[in-house]
Amino acid sequence: MTGSLLEVWGDPIAHSLSPALHAAAYAELGWDWTYGRRRVDDAAFATELASLGTQYRGLSLTFPLKGVAYAASAERDLPAELTGAVNTLLLTEAGPRGFNTDVGGIVADVREQGVDGIDRARIVGAGATATSALVALAELGATHVEVVARRPAAAAPLVALGERLSLSVTAVPLDAAAPASVPVTISTLPGGADLPADVTARLSAGGGLLYDVVYGHWPTALATAWQAAGHPAVNGLGMLLQQAVRQIRIFATGEATDPLEREDAVVAVMRRAVMGD
Repeated sequence: MTGSLLEVWGDPIAHSLSPALHAAAYAELGWDWTYGRRRVDDAAFATELASLGTQYRGLSLTFPLKGVAYAASAERDLPAELTGAVNTLLLTEAGPRGFNTDVGGIVADVREQGVDGIDRARIVGAGATATSALVALAELGATHVEVVARRPAAAAPLVALGERLSLSVTAVPLDAAAPASVPVTISTLPGGADLPADVTARLSAGGGLLYDVVYGHWPTALATAWQAAGHPAVNGLGMLLQQAVRQIRIFATGEATDPLEREDAVVAVMRRAVMGD
């Protein structure tokens, strides 16, 4: 791990806030590292990865590359193995090491909102991000999770993963979701998802924290309903920040759990870089 070049790859990629987060952290730490962005789709991923020289230290991966990055990893951490998704590659002589820092990012930020030691929770959506959300909820203590999806059959992989995690997962249709009270609901829907007003009203009636992974289309329809009902709703900027902190730990030491030097100060400058506070 001697290289000093790092990049975030995905398609699209121009909107990514990762360069701002990483640049702020590297400057605070006094590291002479460079973090750029590159538009790469899944078809070009293998060729682009093979073209990298030893000056490259690691990569951040976003849509649609988390699956192909998983396949390209010579070894993977447990969150990556559980989710089948890699959003971080550490480039080593023995081959790329794959990590999923989205799980840790969700856990850290949900705890920062004052939610931990939960029993029940809800996930809205059954796509790839829902898998990381489920693993995060298990780490937060959940033993029962309801997945609300347009097509409950799409939640079958989440039900199977729940069994691996000793976690009961039930799937219900979006238009039949009941206003059950849970301490946290994680929405993994795209920002522009069109939800009927009766659905948002039923979901928000249950209360608790709405943790919406979206940050580019804020507030979402679900968040608007949640706040109108008098309940707290937060976007995914905190998750983005916390998963980036774990990526930087990996790039520095090879381990997502090894804190950075002066990590509180590093997190503060990263927060200012994307949130302005």
